[in-house]
Amino acid sequence: MTTSAASRVEVWVWVLIYGGLLLLGLGLSAQRSDTAIGWVLIVAGVIATGAGAVLVWVRSRMNPSKEANK
Repeated sequence: MTTSAASRVEVWVWVLIYGGLLLLGLGLSAQRSDTAIGWVLIVAGVIATGAGAVLVWVRSRMNPSKEANK
């Protein structure tokens, strides 16, 4: 089974967005007991969510006719 580049990007979009939001929530929760670990998780979550948002843009710029012919 071959997967196209577009489908791989779509999978990574959702993994990064949901994983980043999960890390963000965990960081906010962990910040109550340990500030340093909380901030590390928050920053990692924001970076992952931002990377997912950038991949949404990348996916929107992919040529659909090129992917449909495969």
